[in-house]
Amino acid sequence: MKTAGNLREMLRSGRTAVGVVVDSYSPTIVEVAGYSGLDFVRIDDEHAWRRDDSMEHMIRAAYVAHITPIVRVDKNDIDVIGKALCLGASGIIVSNIVDRTEVERAVKAAKFPPVGVRGYSSMCFSGHWGARSGREWVEWSDRESVVGIMIENKDAINKLDEIFSVDGLDFALFGFSDYSMSLGFREPKRNHPEVQAALVKTVKVASKYGKVVAVGLGKAWKEDIDRYTKLGCRMIELGHDVAILRRTWAEMRAHIK
Repeated sequence: MKTAGNLREMLRSGRTAVGVVVDSYSPTIVEVAGYSGLDFVRIDDEHAWRRDDSMEHMIRAAYVAHITPIVRVDKNDIDVIGKALCLGASGIIVSNIVDRTEVERAVKAAKFPPVGVRGYSSMCFSGHWGARSGREWVEWSDRESVVGIMIENKDAINKLDEIFSVDGLDFALFGFSDYSMSLGFREPKRNHPEVQAALVKTVKVASKYGKVVAVGLGKAWKEDIDRYTKLGCRMIELGHDVAILRRTWAEMRAHIK
């Protein structure tokens, strides 16, 4: 069956996947990411208020440009996760996971029975409006959709073994900013020793269970790439579309002035 990109295959083979975060809800940016050779795009729905057809257009753009669309949902909810997958998302990310029960809830929401509780209907984009249906589509969906979580709270660090031992979990995105906030810093402190130590522990435990850790790059992106790939992170987010554009414009303007 046709899919958008090959993130699942990359994770299976041990290769490093490169992606970007799209906050602008622009299908054009999704296409540009695909045509730039990136492997995945994370569409962020946690810090956005979208109740229109934007998500659907962005996912369609991902299929056009052959890049894997991952949706960060706004809550660990069966209906929200199921709708994202029906729209054609190739994976989901659930934020602020702190224990095994929450991981199991996310996995069950993303999988059909008997593994999970996802409701069946192929009358959606993922099911090609009924052209893909039945056992073949169900098994493809369960097999190819990736399930991710966020490790971004200090309360999760002592429960990493129970979190990463859950069957059906594929990867975790380490959240530098919210992890800093959970430590009481009141601002992101990516390079603080406590934050970096938490990342190192996350990668170590995830690797033990065959899971992948994703990270986003900071301003010192070259140094970050070297550091995080050496550490063992195999999903790298290059940043946020709007932040990259804003920073580039500001630097060009400053040079001219």
